[in-house]
Amino acid sequence: MTEAMENGQFAVSTWSLHRLLGATYPYSPDPAKSAAAQEPYGPGSAALIDIPKQLADRGIHRLEICSFHLPSLDPSYLRQLRAALDQFGILLQTLLVEDGDPSHPQTAERDIRWIADWIDVAATLGARNMRVIAGKQQPSEENLARSAGHLSWLAEQADDSGVRIVTENWFDLLPSPKEMNWLLDRLDGNVGLNGDLGNWAAPAKYAGLADIMRRAEICHAKANYTTEGMDAEDYRKCLEASRQAGYAGPYTLIYDSPFFADEWDGILLQKAFIEEFHHDKQRAFG
Repeated sequence: MTEAMENGQFAVSTWSLHRLLGATYPYSPDPAKSAAAQEPYGPGSAALIDIPKQLADRGIHRLEICSFHLPSLDPSYLRQLRAALDQFGILLQTLLVEDGDPSHPQTAERDIRWIADWIDVAATLGARNMRVIAGKQQPSEENLARSAGHLSWLAEQADDSGVRIVTENWFDLLPSPKEMNWLLDRLDGNVGLNGDLGNWAAPAKYAGLADIMRRAEICHAKANYTTEGMDAEDYRKCLEASRQAGYAGPYTLIYDSPFFADEWDGILLQKAFIEEFHHDKQRAFG
């Protein structure tokens, strides 16, 4: 692996534990939508506040929390969750804000103000980063510029919070390195990149990752699965593209498959795969 970093090289996203956690709370900027609890993955068997201990028990000390996994936004609950993170030595790497569209021609201003409200949530939880969606519209010059303007404003709102705003190569606005790089250039370092290994389609994604991962500060290391198990060739190519780009940050283990009944089995398989990949590279190149 690369040189040691604070709290280790691996994080887990609560998305990787969505069956374990069960209920979701679909917070939205749309006032017509309800944030009442839903159970699209069943009732679950653990509460979010239990996850820090489960991480520590497995030797992982970084966490990313999807906004829809927070059962309450009440400050007292947020303080309890932060206390659990602190108790087990878990760094909250990122709060993932899972709705809003800063590129939308009609609702972008409403959405970005709603997204900005999450900065206080992220800060209360002690999150280092807050990942936001850049946009869901087609990548026209107008839509990209609209997103860039709103994300720049959002970064200003976060200036004194201790929370860094990052975005991701995700949704229709950012289908290739061309759009991703344009947006990051326009934002002039004020918004970072969370590079996701699974959001773009093969085979073009390998060259795309080799391009953008040079700019990534964190990484969603998602593996694909078939009926036989992990697609090891694809995962290795994604990791190699990131390595060639010079990526040296942490890996957030994204497990999104029914292949393992226990989601932790898939998460730890991916962790072992990445560790072996980097061990082989160190042995080959010294």
